[in-house]
Amino acid sequence: MCSRIEGRLYLANEITSTEGLQQVKAIQVTGSKKSCFRCGNNKEELFFRSPCSYCNQEECLYCRNCIIMGKVTECQYLYFEPSQPLMTPYQNRCLAWKGQLSPGQQGASDAVLKAVINRESLLLWAVAGSGKTEMMFRGMDEVITNGGRLCVASPRVDVCLELYPRLQEVFPNIDMVCLYGDSDDVYNGERFVVATTHQLIRFYQAFDVIFIDEVDAFPYAKDPFLEYAVRKALLDSGCSIFITATPERKWQLECKNGKRNYIKVPARYHRQPLPVPEKVWIGDWKRSLEKQKISPIILTWIRTKLDEGCPVLLFFPEIKVMHQVAPILENLGFGPLLTVHSADSERKEKVQQMRDGTIKLLCTTTILERGVTFTNVQVGVFGSEGRIFTESALVQISGRAGRKFDFPTGDVKFFHFGVSKSMALAIAQIKMMNQLGRRQKLLDE
Repeated sequence: MCSRIEGRLYLANEITSTEGLQQVKAIQVTGSKKSCFRCGNNKEELFFRSPCSYCNQEECLYCRNCIIMGKVTECQYLYFEPSQPLMTPYQNRCLAWKGQLSPGQQGASDAVLKAVINRESLLLWAVAGSGKTEMMFRGMDEVITNGGRLCVASPRVDVCLELYPRLQEVFPNIDMVCLYGDSDDVYNGERFVVATTHQLIRFYQAFDVIFIDEVDAFPYAKDPFLEYAVRKALLDSGCSIFITATPERKWQLECKNGKRNYIKVPARYHRQPLPVPEKVWIGDWKRSLEKQKISPIILTWIRTKLDEGCPVLLFFPEIKVMHQVAPILENLGFGPLLTVHSADSERKEKVQQMRDGTIKLLCTTTILERGVTFTNVQVGVFGSEGRIFTESALVQISGRAGRKFDFPTGDVKFFHFGVSKSMALAIAQIKMMNQLGRRQKLLDE
């Protein structure tokens, strides 16, 4: 049991007392329609009935969708205390960052600040490596300094782990917590929360502003429950700032037609163009792998980049394919190398080894398509025609190269056995952003 905390949803058996708290029915039934207030589930097939220890009924309705967070039944209530602003806001600004924004970043920062002050939702559409985090600082500072609560949420754990230390550094005097599935942190009412979007299911009327980074990323983009969780976690007066380099087509059209509030940043802070991927045909790579062979075109490219002292990030369409290729590369003397994927328990440690320079060749699935930065990395996509490599994924993958001020360029190769529509669209989008950056005089070419 714990003491109650503002903005958090609790079952009665999770808190010491419900006195003075507001309550809401955990599962709401209207005619034949059912909905779980906690997770937003309204799918008939995700509700079941079973004997209940709370109401002693033989058949009490419960939600299977969020049962991992504790069983919620039709007879129960959820309890909460809405978030309140600090009685006395901070007298001085909380942001300790002393960096300088580029003109493109400054315009976006101003737009974010205006949206936060006016409590208007905004899409920050900025290319990968443009410094989106720095563009959010002033908006974050506005919330915290005035006694509000904010959450920086992302669908990906990797993104949260990348953001958390950076935000701690620039807000050194603000209590902050990072929440995700395997996190050791426990929420104790901190006013600055970094979390995966799944964690927002536990909140209600908690935050003045939610910054949702990589809003197009799976699973958020494919899960209506997570969209519900974000809306529920906001105060009625709150707003959301959506951040991505690759908004879905529907959002892009809404921006074009004036139906969505947005700001676009088409260039990186170092004022160099985005690396444009090169399509490289490698023949029937599946048949080659059956013979334990890899195209010499790929091998030559990897060897050249490693000999130049550059780390190489090699993406694969499937874990199985990656595990076929990796031992062949090792046998050919390309080690030491590591492989990483979503179910890898050592994922964080392997990514850190790549950052530290302990290894120079990292093989990965799309799990590292976003939210990670490696100095001077060169990027290859093995089997880039694979269905997993959507336009969005390929743009994000390409965005791993040329991110650093000291290394603003880099190779991006799409190694394929046939050009897919997604490959063509990704290259076209990158070229379009470069053209827009030139027109807006945000590039030094």
